[in-house]
Amino acid sequence: MSSLSDKQVNLQLEELPGWQREGNAIAKTYHFSDFIEAISFMNQAAFHAEALEHHPEWRNTYNVVEVRLTTGDTGGITSHDIRLAKRMEHIVQPKRL
Repeated sequence: MSSLSDKQVNLQLEELPGWQREGNAIAKTYHFSDFIEAISFMNQAAFHAEALEHHPEWRNTYNVVEVRLTTGDTGGITSHDIRLAKRMEHIVQPKRL
């Protein structure tokens, strides 16, 4: 697997609201209503990360979850990072009936 080009990363970030490039990673800070909601998000995201065999760098402080995604093997941003970010965004989207 190889790192995405700057152009590829920028195109993908257009579809990921709130995500930003930070050096060789993409990052986002999520704000939830309370601690339980933040941990619930992390638990759901953990299952997606495990399925992709791609694990985030993240930190939780009460209702805030800071996420940073990079692929250490390549030293850059890969399709795995984008895929996991998209799955995280899907978790926080309002559920439609």
